[in-house]
Amino acid sequence: MTISFHNASVSSYEQILAGVAAVLDKGAAHAAQNNIDPQDFVMAKLRDDMMPLHFQVVSVCHHSLGALTGMSDGRFSPPSFELDKSYAQLQAMVGDAQKGVANFSESDADNIADKSMVFVLGEQEMPFTNQNFLMSFSLPNFYFHAATVYDILRMQGVALGKRDYLGAMRMG
Repeated sequence: MTISFHNASVSSYEQILAGVAAVLDKGAAHAAQNNIDPQDFVMAKLRDDMMPLHFQVVSVCHHSLGALTGMSDGRFSPPSFELDKSYAQLQAMVGDAQKGVANFSESDADNIADKSMVFVLGEQEMPFTNQNFLMSFSLPNFYFHAATVYDILRMQGVALGKRDYLGAMRMG
C-alpha cells in the first residue's frame, strides 16, 4: 500500500484542524453558557512549565499551513512565542489555516514531496527531506499541540470527547 504525500499531509491537517476548530467553538459556547470570559482560556496551561492554550493553537496552525509553506519555500522556523491573540483571533487563525491547507492541491503536494528543506532554530540549521520533516517533525508536533488544545479546554470544564478531537474521519 502506498499513500500520497497529499494524503499524509494535507488530508491529515484538514481532519485535525476541523477538530481543533470544533473544540474551540465548544470552548466559546461553554464560556458563553457559564458566564466565563473566553479570554480566561487563552493563557490556561496544563502545568506551570508548559505553554498556554494560545501557543498550542498557534503551533497547530504553524505545523500545518506553516509546515506546507515551509516545505514549499525550503525553510521552516519555530512559531512566534508572542502571546498577543484573543480567543476569537485564535479561532480565526485556525479558520485561516483551514482555508490555506484546503487550497494546497494534490499537484502542490506532489511538487514538494521529493524536495528538501532546512529547519532553522536560532543559529542551528537542520536539513530534512520534506518527507522526513513531515513524518518525523511536523505531524508529531501538529498532533501534540492539537491534543493539548483539547486537553486544556477539557481541563477548563468544556464538555469534549474524543470525537471532537478527531474531526471528520476519512471513511471508505
